[in-house]
Amino acid sequence: MTWDALESLWKEKESEMDREVQFAKTLEEVRLKAKEQGGCISEAEVEEAFAPLSLTPEQMDMVYQYLRQKKIGIGEPVDYEAYLQDEERDYLSSYLESLQDYSAISEGEREAVTLSAMAGDTDAADRLTRIYLPEVAQIAKLYAGQGVYLEDLIGEGNVALALGVTMLGALEHASEAQGMLAKLIMDAMEEYIAANAEESKKDQKIADKVNKVADAANALYAELRRKVTVEELMAESGLSRKAIEDAIRISGDKIEAVDTWKE
Repeated sequence: MTWDALESLWKEKESEMDREVQFAKTLEEVRLKAKEQGGCISEAEVEEAFAPLSLTPEQMDMVYQYLRQKKIGIGEPVDYEAYLQDEERDYLSSYLESLQDYSAISEGEREAVTLSAMAGDTDAADRLTRIYLPEVAQIAKLYAGQGVYLEDLIGEGNVALALGVTMLGALEHASEAQGMLAKLIMDAMEEYIAANAEESKKDQKIADKVNKVADAANALYAELRRKVTVEELMAESGLSRKAIEDAIRISGDKIEAVDTWKE
């Protein structure tokens, strides 16, 4: 292969990588925009965002499938309450009812409170936090059905809100406050969901390890018709002593086919 051909191939690969990066970036921007709009985005907005990439109809279909999987409505809002469990729905109804007094405020009054909070008035910051509590609950509904409890999402959002109102002094205009606070709340909820998903993966790996050791021990137990030692299980399964002992410990010594007293 000539140097020119090699250079051309490298530029082609580099161009493909740049295109993949741009696609991922655009997809995330569209998702965030939809979240900021209450979990809904128009087809025209999606098409406009991806226009520079000149995607095929099949690729655009994949984009729409991804957005729907993320519970983002295309052209019309998704009924997020349909993803709530009965107890979550009851909790949300009761929680919002308890906050009715906080949301009864005019836009002019909200702006005045926001300006005072931006100026460092702690009483105004506390009041603004209470005003936004109902919105935290509404935002939490956008993340329903993602493996975490609605009550926990609201808790994370409330913490982010309380922190956010102390940061409003960095803004130039009161009109920017709602967007800033909404982003902080959504970021906190998404981070919580991601952390929970990672923890679930770890738990699943641990469960898989315990099950693997238990299955191997039970198979050897059936063959020998007696409890087996860790050494016998190591020799038969190829598992390390640490893997076996960890699995026994994690299971609470419930892998009964292993005789831990013969060590």
